Amino acid sequence: MKKSTKYLVTAALPYANGPIHIGHLSGVYLPADVFVRFLRKKKKNVLFISGSDEHGVPIAIQAKKEKKTPKEIVNKYHYMIHDTFINFGIQFDNYSRTTTKIHYEISTSFFIKFHNKEEIFEKISYQYYDDKYEQFLSDRYISGICPHCKKEEAYGDQCEYCGSSLIPEDLINPKSTISGATPILKKTKHWYLPLNKYQEFLENWILIHHKKDWKVNVYGQAKSWLKKGLEPRPITRDLNWGVPVPIKKYKEKGKVLYVWFEAPIGYISSTIEWSKRNKIDWKSYWKDKKTKLIQFIGKDNIVFHCIIFPIILKAYNDGYILPDKILANEFLNLENRKISTSKNWAVWVHEYLVDFPNQQDALRYVLIANMPEKKDNNFNWKDFQRKNNTELVAVLGNFINRSLTLVKKYNNGIVPNPGILSIKDKNILEEINNYPKIISISIESYKFKESLSHFMKLARIGNKYLTEEEPWKKTKKKRLYTILYVSIQIVAMLSQLAEPFLPHTAKKLLNMLRLKPFSWDNLMNMKKLLYPGHLLGNLTLLFKKITNESIDEQIKKLNTIHKKKNDKC
Repeated sequence: MKKSTKYLVTAALPYANGPIHIGHLSGVYLPADVFVRFLRKKKKNVLFISGSDEHGVPIAIQAKKEKKTPKEIVNKYHYMIHDTFINFGIQFDNYSRTTTKIHYEISTSFFIKFHNKEEIFEKISYQYYDDKYEQFLSDRYISGICPHCKKEEAYGDQCEYCGSSLIPEDLINPKSTISGATPILKKTKHWYLPLNKYQEFLENWILIHHKKDWKVNVYGQAKSWLKKGLEPRPITRDLNWGVPVPIKKYKEKGKVLYVWFEAPIGYISSTIEWSKRNKIDWKSYWKDKKTKLIQFIGKDNIVFHCIIFPIILKAYNDGYILPDKILANEFLNLENRKISTSKNWAVWVHEYLVDFPNQQDALRYVLIANMPEKKDNNFNWKDFQRKNNTELVAVLGNFINRSLTLVKKYNNGIVPNPGILSIKDKNILEEINNYPKIISISIESYKFKESLSHFMKLARIGNKYLTEEEPWKKTKKKRLYTILYVSIQIVAMLSQLAEPFLPHTAKKLLNMLRLKPFSWDNLMNMKKLLYPGHLLGNLTLLFKKITNESIDEQIKKLNTIHKKKNDKC
């Protein structure tokens, strides 16, 4: 990583039609947060951007369900999502929303420029229409059988089961989600963006320049779209909720910008919002070739970020940088079933924070350890309990607690002089100094599971060393002090390396050691982190065991949800 490089890291804009669940964290927000915390620890110039996606059909549907206005819905869930991120420890530099004035201005400015440059064109097409409700059906207002997997869990924009991107006309046996009736096809007029015009540009950018450095799933899906051949796609919709099309005759007809067109522009409007607050030129990120744009997204958003958003930036032709990396994980299942917001089959993060107070890092640890980086993975409550109790408590927490307690007991909480080091001691001290580089390589390769396993390996080395050396049995103080010194150096290194993965734990541990945080690069050049004579702080509990009762309660909650769903069916 060059020192002059700036990083603009974006995390997919969550839909403000429901709370955040563990699938969202595992797929997008935790990998992004780990990466950003690592960059900050390296003293890099990094800007972390996101915000709530507050337009589109899912919002309107949720408003109907809750008998509220779309504005009431987005207000409710925007603040819920925002607070959840803060309480969980996801640290955005700016978390905006797509109903802000600045977003309306920026997204409509794109449409206006495209309109003036004749980059877009009007086209009459046939769209499904619900006669009973006298409404055009787009996206989630229409459902049917997926043409790919043949499951009855497909909407007009995407299959809930296999994740395939769809258009309403793809569906088999389409039905209106409003009335349940079979829709009719009716004429309507929309503006289209000619994606096919940029086929060659994308083939060169993706298939040649990013063939080797993009994740296989992202590259593969983008290649598949290009192989099928790109076609013009509408950028407006017949809806009453969204960014109005900035042409008078269309405003009057209730046409809005299609959410897939305006929502990705939310990254730019969120950055501008941040720049106004901090009096920094936003163009120094979005239009500087030294900036690396790293985008963390959900698997179901690959087409929008790899195909559509880059075309929007290219077509605007005003110096915008293109993504350097677009990173998407696979799906995280819950108790061997697909997580579903609509079916309420999920672990909601805001509820977790209530049920397990001050245990954010326990969930962070398990979700990173189970992160579906290459294939779908599973979260179950029993495994969560096991990992917390046998790894965080019994390995990491146990080693740290024993080490600090022994220094308190045998040397009044003062780091002892190491005296004469054995070959084993020297080897361990040399080995722990390699861990910043080892973990750095994994994180820079976006291998977050692997980087966490390296961190825990260091804790296991410490635990093994302390168990084998048995300082509590030593009769000679010199050897006792040597063992304590080596152990406390491992603890100090763990306190520094924990921050990207377990930020709440890292803060507690640094306070216990009375140690300041060092930059990652400094860690790679320091031979010792705590010097003899350093006075340690007070001991506090880092982790606590999770009981069978609390896990049984979570499983009972899920089974109750499942039963209610079946009863309705």
